[in-house]
Amino acid sequence: METKEGSGTGAGTGSGAGEESGAEAGRVGERGGGGMSLMARQPLAVRPCSLAASLDVLGERWSLLAIREMGYGVHRFGRIAGYTGASRDILADRLRKLEAAGVVERRQYSEHPPRYEYHLTEAGRELHPVLLSLFQWGDKWAVEEPPLTLRHTCGHRLEIDHVCRHCGGPVGRGTVEARLSRGEE
Repeated sequence: METKEGSGTGAGTGSGAGEESGAEAGRVGERGGGGMSLMARQPLAVRPCSLAASLDVLGERWSLLAIREMGYGVHRFGRIAGYTGASRDILADRLRKLEAAGVVERRQYSEHPPRYEYHLTEAGRELHPVLLSLFQWGDKWAVEEPPLTLRHTCGHRLEIDHVCRHCGGPVGRGTVEARLSRGEE
């Protein structure tokens, strides 16, 4: 699929010439990135990260599309495969991984032969806002014309705004401060 802004393949891999040193990246981040510049000044090493851990579970196309289908109310394997386009062996592997991670659960609906439906657990249902954000991003950057319009119960087209639950302020790179958890009270 061609994107509106280019593929970005290889961006941020650490292999490109002209990369900023940690100190230079910190200065750039301090000018426009709010409190995230702390991360640019850390010693160069693979970071332990909740995003990376999430991507270990979810960061593959067929996993997210299967979750999308369960969110739509599609629970049987054959229908999930049909709506996602995933091959049956790949989908079975992804569903096993999602089940092992506690994102989905199998529920038997037939004993002879044994057949199962797949349902989102609480952890899976909590991915709904993430999927909505990906829908919105895809509508803007990945497709020429959105194939689906999402509307809120108020009747308006859905637009996701990320706001701080405590103060109601906008959430963005310039308003979020990164702090290392180790040693923090």
